[in-house]
Amino acid sequence: MSSRGPTFSHPWPVIGALTRFWKSDKGLSIFSAWLLVFVFVLPPVLPPGTGRTVVGDVAFALVLLTGVLALSEHGLAWRLLMSGAVLAVSVFLLSWVVPVAPPAIRLTSLLSLVLLLVVVLGQTFRPGPVTFHRIQGGIAAYLLLGVIWAQAFGLVELLRPGAFSGPVDVTGGPRPWLYLSFMTLTTVGYGDILPVHPAARSLAMLEAVTGPLYVAILLARLVSLAVASGPGSDTNRGPGTP
Repeated sequence: MSSRGPTFSHPWPVIGALTRFWKSDKGLSIFSAWLLVFVFVLPPVLPPGTGRTVVGDVAFALVLLTGVLALSEHGLAWRLLMSGAVLAVSVFLLSWVVPVAPPAIRLTSLLSLVLLLVVVLGQTFRPGPVTFHRIQGGIAAYLLLGVIWAQAFGLVELLRPGAFSGPVDVTGGPRPWLYLSFMTLTTVGYGDILPVHPAARSLAMLEAVTGPLYVAILLARLVSLAVASGPGSDTNRGPGTP
């Protein structure tokens, strides 16, 4: 029996367009640029407390589901990814209709971001020559790590109020958590926001270890493969090619 996943036709043009977006190397560069805007440009200019919107949740659901669709050739792993994505999207969208506890929404957001990270890494390390766009995909995955830990910090604060000391406002939107996460991921650590609960400290330590390891191992590997598969080289294999 073949291990390949099902082949999809896309009766809705937007689904087909987004799936092709994910299958294109250029899509990784576009997604990386969007993440840069989301993480570094929007938080300072949006009003305090700006959070979820119906339009934003629907757009994110489409991006996540089509990203998983683009990995449909991975068989069982794809089915597991799609099951998780459908569950996360269902909770997100149903929360606008029926009451859902904030920790459950935060946990669902965390799950969906982890799935999106898998999609980005899957497209970045798929077989084929490592291009500039693949390197941008590696950068996008790095940024997603920071956003994932921001959600995790916010979840810990919801479950254990006071887990962090400093200028933290749980109603102020994602800004303090994004700030704390990227200061930890890059091991800068200004010290104005500090984890004080054991769970918060464990998360911070894990992120501080993950950030340098990711740059030293995965990004460095992508750059070296891009150089090896550049002009004048007969290397035409991606990280996923034996």
